Amino acid sequence: MYHPRTGKKAQRDHRRFTGILAALVVVAILVCAALPILQQNLKEQGAEALRQSILSTATQCCAVEGAYPSSLRHLEEEYGLSINTEDYQVTYEVFAANVMPSVVVVPR
Repeated sequence: MYHPRTGKKAQRDHRRFTGILAALVVVAILVCAALPILQQNLKEQGAEALRQSILSTATQCCAVEGAYPSSLRHLEEEYGLSINTEDYQVTYEVFAANVMPSVVVVPR
């Protein structure tokens, strides 16, 4: 049985639709505002993971060869370390062969 919409029901449906649309717009704005923060957080986590990987590989090298490597190139060539230089700037400083190197990784 067909019942034509009454004026009040149409107004209620319109208000409900407008409320849902407003909520979706607010959610979209929040997501767009949060994206740069999330991307920065991911870059920082990636930098820390890369730093830990470099230190772990350097420790492995020290255990095998008896000294920490003098450069990152040695870790890349001999131990298969891969560094994404497009996304991260890596500083690797060696004080002595028997002292763990200082590693700083900064997202670009």
